[in-house]
Amino acid sequence: MKNFVLIGSAGYIAHKHLGAIKDTGNELIASLDKSDSVGVIDSYFPQSHFFTEFERFDRYLEKLKREDGTSIDYVSICSPNYLHDAHVRFALRIGATAVCEKPLVLNPWNIDALQKIEDESSGKVHCILQLRLHPSIIALKEKIDNDTSGKIHDIDLTYITPRGRWYMVSWKGDIHKSGGVTTNIGVHFFDMLSWIFGPVTESRVHLLESKRAAGFLGLQKARVRWFLSLNREDLPNQPAETEYQTHRSITVDGTELEFSGGFRDLHTESYRQILAGNGFSAQDAAASVQIVSEIRNSQPSGLKGDYHPFLKNIMDNGE
Repeated sequence: MKNFVLIGSAGYIAHKHLGAIKDTGNELIASLDKSDSVGVIDSYFPQSHFFTEFERFDRYLEKLKREDGTSIDYVSICSPNYLHDAHVRFALRIGATAVCEKPLVLNPWNIDALQKIEDESSGKVHCILQLRLHPSIIALKEKIDNDTSGKIHDIDLTYITPRGRWYMVSWKGDIHKSGGVTTNIGVHFFDMLSWIFGPVTESRVHLLESKRAAGFLGLQKARVRWFLSLNREDLPNQPAETEYQTHRSITVDGTELEFSGGFRDLHTESYRQILAGNGFSAQDAAASVQIVSEIRNSQPSGLKGDYHPFLKNIMDNGE
């Protein structure tokens, strides 16, 4: 049994990490969040300690180590994106292994710094890249790896997941804190595609807004047209006003990649791999961090070149 603490226990993704810690037979010693809306903890570790102030959280962990000899093995990080770097550094500083939600960091140069700190620490840095563990994704990678034809594949990535007005008020709506829509909802897809089809050879951005973006990504073995949106009106089939619906589609050479199932236990499997010493490293996360950073700092070109088919209607309507 390993000792975990969790930073960001009121966050959207925290319950996945709480479940993974419990499912792998480990213990949550304490958690931290400035919000106290953390009743979800009761479903997993009702006896664990909770703090709303980092200083008292840090003090408690220090006392445990000095007075009881209890050390922290892992720090699970579910905090806002812009704090990941600092919280990974904290984990390494106390000699623990960091298990960080994506994106690992917002800026590519932060990865080099983390790796230097990791080299000086007894802990490690691991990033949750759960799509790499999805059976359908693994099967596609094996197929591409075994293809010696040299074919360049045509891919359309479309992901529309509507968000309400709260989104722009929260930290997620602040590009300096979240990295923008491509980082919030796109980084794991970019990681998956570059993992399968190779490094980036070209990147163009056609549309870059606060709630949607689109562009073209040239990879070693693929041409990718991508479209990401948080706008309900971009859904191809409009649901009822009170109905929540998402649209997630990846086509490879015109054929839909079926991966809608199999998501339920991917965080638990990620933890199993990390505990077995097979987790994804900071370097594994570097390509996707580089991709979204370059997109975020690009000047959109509009309808030029090979753009996503959803884009024409949007831009023709002057949106």
